Amino acid sequence: MNSNRERENNNNCDNSNLSIKWTNRFIYAAIIQGAIIVGLTIFLIFSQISFLKPEISRVIAAGGAGTWFTFGYIMYIVVGVIGVAVSALFYYYLEKILAKPYTMHLTKLLAWTHLLLMNVGSTSTMGMLMYAGYIGGAAMLPENVGGQGFNAGQAHQILAPFIEPISIAIIILLLGIILGGVGFLLTYNRKSTNQEK
Repeated sequence: MNSNRERENNNNCDNSNLSIKWTNRFIYAAIIQGAIIVGLTIFLIFSQISFLKPEISRVIAAGGAGTWFTFGYIMYIVVGVIGVAVSALFYYYLEKILAKPYTMHLTKLLAWTHLLLMNVGSTSTMGMLMYAGYIGGAAMLPENVGGQGFNAGQAHQILAPFIEPISIAIIILLLGIILGGVGFLLTYNRKSTNQEK
């Protein structure tokens, strides 16, 4: 009984010395992404009551092309902030709980691509969705509220140039997540530092 406790205490001591570099990097990235969406939200609130015409609330309420804005905003929070923070939990689990730090060159490279491509892909995808959704949705609003009175076909002409760049940005985002997953699997399947001792 005591030997089990001693072994657990030794493992805890060993784990306390482990580095959680990748956990920290993803936490910092989630904080930055969170600050970006908070900054955007503050900008939207102040622009709503002062200078942005037509107002963002009208674009969202009208639906149509404005749905792209709503989708981009929500997905930025889900993927860009929460998704990056959840990735940090995966890295923490590997680095700290399982005592499997990213020591191989390949796994470090995969972790870097995960960090960079996921953040760049999510920011550019959701940014383009929000921008295209706003200008397309605004164009569909009546002229008396600052729109252009466009129909769905005319609004689609505004959105069409964004389809390929958004698709490319989504591929970049997914590539980052897939490569990060490969890094998780490679790290998960190797021996922990405690087992190596």
